[in-house]
Amino acid sequence: MKALFTRLLAFSLLLGAAQSSLADSYSESLTTFKESPAVQKFLTNAYGYALFPTIGKGGFGVGGAHGKGKVFRNGQATGDASMTQLTIGLQMGGQAFSQIIFFQDKHAYNRFTSGKFEFGAQATAVAITASANAQTGTTGNAAGATGKADAGKQVSEYVNGMAIFTYAKGGLMYEASVGGQKFTFDAY
Repeated sequence: MKALFTRLLAFSLLLGAAQSSLADSYSESLTTFKESPAVQKFLTNAYGYALFPTIGKGGFGVGGAHGKGKVFRNGQATGDASMTQLTIGLQMGGQAFSQIIFFQDKHAYNRFTSGKFEFGAQATAVAITASANAQTGTTGNAAGATGKADAGKQVSEYVNGMAIFTYAKGGLMYEASVGGQKFTFDAY
């Protein structure tokens, strides 16, 4: 079982590395998120945000995801962040997605940038396009996925000072799994 877990984790990390080589730039990813009216209000009012242009995810029974990003405050990058996720449950396939996490205030920003931060398994995100996976975030938020014509009509609010949005980039993944996201932060 340990060998299978190690192989699946390696596969997931390789998928993430491969997807990262195809990653959009930060400005292109931000532009994509800005196209959603639901995201625009957060961009206007947030204390800061973490942007992950490409997160690669894969699994077969046991899965994982990994991506690198940057944290911003007042439009300036303040450090590098990475996200790692391990999941267990019914899952098969691989996908790539972008993720943005908005910080409502200084307290939420400081919690995230404390060095190590984690979202629990029960957390959710708002997906801004069809087929985007909505399994990250903080407790209490509802996920919603729609077609591109309806993108941005979803409703999201800050929960525990954070709001999370994802945007599917490609791949196909079936899952009914449990897992949380773990983040690290390195200030400049």
